[in-house]
Amino acid sequence: MSFWRKPSMRGKGLALGGMTILAAGLAGFAPALAADVIRVASPYQTTTLDPMRSAAAGNIETYGQLYSRLLRRNPETGALEPGLAETWDISDDGRTYTFHLRGARFSDGSPITADDVAFSLERIRTDKRSAYPAPLSAVEAVTAADPKTVVVTLKSAFAPFLGNAEIWNMGIVSKADVEKRGEEEAFGTVPVTSGPYGVKQWKPNERLVLEPNPHYWRKGYPKSDATVELIEIASPETRIAMLKAGEIDAVRAVPWAQVDDLKTAETIDMRLEPSTTIYMTLLNHKREPFSSLEARQAAGMAIDNKAMAAAITRGYAEPANTTLPGSVDFHDKDYPGIPHDPAKAKELLAASGMAGREVKILATADAPSQQTALLIQAQWQAIGLKPVIVNVDGGAWWDATGKGDYDAAANWWYNETPDPDLAVRWAVCGTCGSNSYNTFYTNPKVDELVEEGTREADPARRAEVYKEIQRITTEEVAQIPLYYAPNAVAYSRRIEGLKLTPSLQWTLEETSIGQ
Repeated sequence: MSFWRKPSMRGKGLALGGMTILAAGLAGFAPALAADVIRVASPYQTTTLDPMRSAAAGNIETYGQLYSRLLRRNPETGALEPGLAETWDISDDGRTYTFHLRGARFSDGSPITADDVAFSLERIRTDKRSAYPAPLSAVEAVTAADPKTVVVTLKSAFAPFLGNAEIWNMGIVSKADVEKRGEEEAFGTVPVTSGPYGVKQWKPNERLVLEPNPHYWRKGYPKSDATVELIEIASPETRIAMLKAGEIDAVRAVPWAQVDDLKTAETIDMRLEPSTTIYMTLLNHKREPFSSLEARQAAGMAIDNKAMAAAITRGYAEPANTTLPGSVDFHDKDYPGIPHDPAKAKELLAASGMAGREVKILATADAPSQQTALLIQAQWQAIGLKPVIVNVDGGAWWDATGKGDYDAAANWWYNETPDPDLAVRWAVCGTCGSNSYNTFYTNPKVDELVEEGTREADPARRAEVYKEIQRITTEEVAQIPLYYAPNAVAYSRRIEGLKLTPSLQWTLEETSIGQ
């Protein structure tokens, strides 16, 4: 649901600036790229090869290369298409989904069966260590009717289910291999994979080297026989320098200050790709001052998010107008948002009795987090709060927000699917297990609407439900929406077909190396 979120860093995915980063040594990098290697540089680590165990941004990038899902999302159109499931049927009452599997194989040549699918989905749904079970929360049971037929029974009709079955942690793993080797060994070095690539070598905190899976079900894919290296480089300056020197092919998370320069480089294709990312400010509703609605509204009105988007992203992001990402289905683009009104903010703060209160703003060390915290500090100071920036590392950030030991914290998250269900469950639902993304915001009416949105099959009615959720949660300042940002990614022009999708999946299987 999103980002960088969750403990284990679910970054409903996805990750606090530099929080999931360890510095990567550069020893061993070739001075220039070999013709048979594709190198992708990211600030985000691969910390586990088990798709159930983490929701951190770097792992989300990795899972898509190693494990196929029942469905896949077309990288060009965004439409759901057959994956490991060749076809599927839905019962009239919307509670039973029957998936018919194609004749696919794992990387070790063994067949992918319904038992593997049931095993994989049940791990995600029921294992206490599962980083992100929410997408399967509507599931009652997953069973193998025969070797090629999987039956998923839902507790009630659930409109977003097919889209949820496609997200990053729904990859199918080998039941036989996990049971034979045990989880730690099966996912420790060279896992049995169902996706376009297998693992050739893993050097934690440095790089993950992938090679094409010869048994991949999409015949003719990956398009290139090249080895792929996912390289962890914490320093954005180093990533950009290596791209300019021709030592890597793609750079994730290009700093906004570098975008204009890279657009002029002849050998580089600088892109601002679509995303479902929202940057926002968490407010702790569990304690003063932001347990007060008037204080939250004052804090929201003090923020000039148009100016912030322009200052931080050099104008490449769009100011946010609701608590949901701007590109999800049913986003209410016509909602006016929280007005920037410092005078009214002062009045509301005075009425709340919270004027002069100290506010601790958590911030990590990366430049965007620091810049955001400073801008918020200045604008809140101007209306009569006493904001203090508290610098912490990523682990401490998650620990403090999870416990509610903070007042405010700027961050980002993304939604894994175009459907808004996971977004509202992550960000504004008080009964969905996320504590409304650690804000502890709760409104029984919103929680009822969250459930209504999943039961409603009519798109027009669903749109009204999600518009109402956005109206209520924005008016009550569940979070302060800042801006909607694209994915800033730079590519070498020697490769073709590579991009980062809105769901943070690299299209490496579609990639070829030009002459």
